[in-house]
Amino acid sequence: MAVVGWVAFGILLLVCAVAVYDVLQRRHSILRTFPVIGHLRFLLEDVGPELRQYIVTGNDEERPFSRDQRRWVYATAKRANANFGFGTDNDLELSANYLIVKPAVFPLPAPAPGDDHLECRKVLGAARGRARAFRPASVVNISGMSFGALSAPAIAALNKGAAIAGCLHNTGEGGVSDHHLQGGDLVFQIGTGYFGCRTPDGRFSLERLVELVGQHPIRALEIKLSQGAKPGLGGVLPAAKVTPEIARIRGVPVGQTCVSPSTHSAFSDVDSLLDTVEEIAAATGLPVGIKSAVGELGFWEDLANRMVSTGRGVDFITIDGGEGGTGAAPLAFSDHVALPFKLGFSRVHAIFAAAGLDERIVFVGSAKLGFPETALLAMAMGCDLVNVGREAMLALGCIQAQRCHTGHCPTGVATQSRWLTRGLDPQDKAARVANYVSGLRHDLLRLAHACAVSHPALVTLDSFEILDGHFGSRPAGEVFATPGAGTAKKWDDRVV
Repeated sequence: MAVVGWVAFGILLLVCAVAVYDVLQRRHSILRTFPVIGHLRFLLEDVGPELRQYIVTGNDEERPFSRDQRRWVYATAKRANANFGFGTDNDLELSANYLIVKPAVFPLPAPAPGDDHLECRKVLGAARGRARAFRPASVVNISGMSFGALSAPAIAALNKGAAIAGCLHNTGEGGVSDHHLQGGDLVFQIGTGYFGCRTPDGRFSLERLVELVGQHPIRALEIKLSQGAKPGLGGVLPAAKVTPEIARIRGVPVGQTCVSPSTHSAFSDVDSLLDTVEEIAAATGLPVGIKSAVGELGFWEDLANRMVSTGRGVDFITIDGGEGGTGAAPLAFSDHVALPFKLGFSRVHAIFAAAGLDERIVFVGSAKLGFPETALLAMAMGCDLVNVGREAMLALGCIQAQRCHTGHCPTGVATQSRWLTRGLDPQDKAARVANYVSGLRHDLLRLAHACAVSHPALVTLDSFEILDGHFGSRPAGEVFATPGAGTAKKWDDRVV
């Protein structure tokens, strides 16, 4: 019995030691928040592929991101081995809508390890003569995710990671907080609630916006018309998440549900939108763009026509797909409202290309584009930049628990709970975000070189085919037909 007692005491001592280590370490959010038992998650993750192979699901069956996709993001963020062995486990011949990149017989030499220098081919704002036009240093940037929807440590890690990687960090519509000021350059998003640039009664304030721009490292302004998660609806921040800090930043009451209207009050049609864009650009000197999911095309046709006829215009257009969005939404909206990115973007780009405006606008793609092959296709379709949202959350440690709307995110990413957020160390996660962005750029460059061009923006749709699941395929240029599809691209110094 004495031996049993000593063994039990030893086990208890070991458990206590592990618990103390877990609480004090800063590399794993799960372990800091759930000491000892959190190790079960990593154990299950290690043996998961073997269990799922025979019992549950395969590596490509989970949604919204498959296990293979998440494993690639996690490994890239940790600078671990991101290669996969024993060939693909996808059934290529029977997979419908499966993307194939067609390598050149004589590719360019592969980029050196760590080479991820990929700046935008256009100068943002130059075509319209904005005073503070600039060339984005990175083709991969962080999408709009507000403080409030995400936690303070998560926002701080994203911004510091953006600073390390040299990319832009979109604030989301929730305003600029101290957590956004960790060294990364910002794109300030203007939503329907005008948080950070509003009057006490919730109207847009140009004076407040100019003041905000003067105080913070804001490089561009994005007017959000809609987003992929819930186009046609405004944002909702539950009362439990409206802390005194968030209320101060947004200019709303503490502890009350914060609702963004479904539409803007500063403008109501294309003409007044363009007036607002030009007024903001003149007052701030910054490039001004719009973000929207895609539904009816009349708006885009009217916008292109009026840009040609009046000389007014936006500097960039961010297209969000209906399959995108980090925010919580009603199921009908998240599943059935707005076109998916590839369809929506190809139709909008075709409108502006037909009007001769495609080289005067910087096009930004958003919605599950945080993987090398999908980002490359987006750039071949006409995107100049890609924004990553949920993929950046995965780099932060998100485990796809899908509890973003509950306030109980176990990794501390999408919650305001002090207990849960304490597990997320901004220093460690910033490095992982930077590693992920750098790794995505590097793989984009590798794919471009495999297609025998020096930059992914020079890849054309001729380099892609779409498998149909019936032992056939279609050229991507036919599937996503746009004016100029399949033609060679060149650097245009008149634009850049």
